[in-house]
Amino acid sequence: MENELKQLCKRMRLAHVYDYVIQENGSEGFYNELLQCLKYEQREREIAKANRLLKKAGFRTHKRLVEYEWHSQMGIPTSITREELEALEFVHHRENLIFVGTPGTGKTTLATALGIEACMNGKDVQFYRVMDLVDKLQKASQKGTLARARKSILTCDLLILDELGYLPIDKEGAELLFHLLSDFYEERSLIVTTNLEFSSWNKIFQDPRLTGALVDRLIHHAHIFSFAGTSYRYTNALSQLKK
Repeated sequence: MENELKQLCKRMRLAHVYDYVIQENGSEGFYNELLQCLKYEQREREIAKANRLLKKAGFRTHKRLVEYEWHSQMGIPTSITREELEALEFVHHRENLIFVGTPGTGKTTLATALGIEACMNGKDVQFYRVMDLVDKLQKASQKGTLARARKSILTCDLLILDELGYLPIDKEGAELLFHLLSDFYEERSLIVTTNLEFSSWNKIFQDPRLTGALVDRLIHHAHIFSFAGTSYRYTNALSQLKK
């Protein structure tokens, strides 16, 4: 019990509390009561931190991973198991996830659920629709605050980029996005959702050289998932019409 208390005080940065306990040479009951109090304090700190991270992340939905409907038409790559995915191994190893597939097949929902799980585990996550991020970078560049904007993004452990490919990006925006994502390479994790195969990404960035370099960085340490099937939103709309 004494060792457990020592380790807990160390994690909570309460070294002087532990020193006081040792000096007082308290009873086992005293040790146990203090240990339970500190465990409670630690849990409350973790909950408060998770809530701050969730608020900061900018998620558009809040469906948890335990609620996600895994389906047979999702292609999970052999490079990662579902258990490793749910345990956020890719974040610990600074790897990327690329979700490729038609709209409405669960890409954004899974990306968000993984992001929420990361927040619950104390990770700093930021969620952006790609065009919103490009707009943010361009406005910061025009105002002369690009370095500050980039720094605020580069502090996160996981960046989720949603809807890559729905709209083309102009040359300036493409270059700003490329330089930002290059700084993530082997340093932090990315989740990218897209409706386009890699061979069609040149339609987004309109620059073969830049597109090739970006794809190379993204897929070097990436697990690529394929999503197929009928849109959940379409299926749900049909079911509502039949009622």
